[in-house]
Amino acid sequence: MQTTNPPSIQAEPGTASSVRARGEWVAAAFADRHAWRRLQDELRRAGNSGSWDLRDMERFDHVGAQILWNHWGGRMPQGLQATPAQQDIFGQLAKFSREQTSSKGPSWLFARLDQLGVGLFRAAGHFRHLVELIGQLMFDLLRLAAQPRKGPWRDISAHLYRTGATALPITALVGFLIGVVLAYLMSLQLRQFGAEAFIVNILGISLIRELGPMLGAILVAGRSGSAITAQIGVMRVTEELDALRVMGISHGFRLVMPRALALAIAMPLVALWTTLAALAGGMLAADVAMNISPAYFVEALPAAVNPSNLWLAMSKSAVFGVFIALIACHWGLSVEPNTQSLGEGTTASVVSAITMVIIVDALFAVAFKNVGF
Repeated sequence: MQTTNPPSIQAEPGTASSVRARGEWVAAAFADRHAWRRLQDELRRAGNSGSWDLRDMERFDHVGAQILWNHWGGRMPQGLQATPAQQDIFGQLAKFSREQTSSKGPSWLFARLDQLGVGLFRAAGHFRHLVELIGQLMFDLLRLAAQPRKGPWRDISAHLYRTGATALPITALVGFLIGVVLAYLMSLQLRQFGAEAFIVNILGISLIRELGPMLGAILVAGRSGSAITAQIGVMRVTEELDALRVMGISHGFRLVMPRALALAIAMPLVALWTTLAALAGGMLAADVAMNISPAYFVEALPAAVNPSNLWLAMSKSAVFGVFIALIACHWGLSVEPNTQSLGEGTTASVVSAITMVIIVDALFAVAFKNVGF
């Protein structure tokens, strides 16, 4: 609605401290850029003290009141002359300002506590859904054992190839380079004490027991885990998950179980492949840096590393595979039907899976600290 009389203020003749406001002090009037600039200049010249008379205003609303309230510094001036309706508006502004000032201190703390509470509830919800997936996986495995002919074997073999066979090149490259780096770093320290032969013990224990399985799991979590989350998330966006539910097809039996079973089988093999590549890199670096021949390395390795370390690494890798698949499926099923949620779910899947790998590896290290030594 257009205004016919823009807002203005005028100092009373003969008095430097008496100001009279006229015109329409409403939101529509301040939309006029020229009228607003002119009013700002008049307010600047008038100052915020003295006696103000607002009774000649034609129209007045909360926007005009807020402008005057801010100009007065958050308080009503002495000798203010206003109508009862105008005084009610200023009273509401004063009440709101006091409440805002009184709650300004603890509001930051309450906001942080509120965010912490929301985060805890969300984490509890994710953990509950993950436990549900584990329980559902147990029932699906029993169903598969009872009726193996009705199992999704084609899906299992496809995921076994995608998560296992296609991951061999990158895991071999990373493992080989890690072995080279470890051997060179260890050679610098062992040469000072004339203990070059112990490079076999150090590389054998560290790579077979810890680094090989963990490197393979981290690479698979970043590579295959993100792919699983993206696949299921796209199914959510395209409403394929809803279509499966309408047709009576279980998400757990057709989506979660094939991926978890495939990764449980593939991860020990990927870990073994990564360990062998890392040992090959360490063997090469030991030959170059310390003149330890590959023949001696291969001959001394079985005596330096107890076979139980290998079985522990394989068992640990199977657990890694199951949890990577469950976490990836959880975030995929939690995706909302929009692209932003899909990207956030994929990122959260990778971060959660890698964190899980490190936590589970630490638990295995503490629980089986007396095994293999």
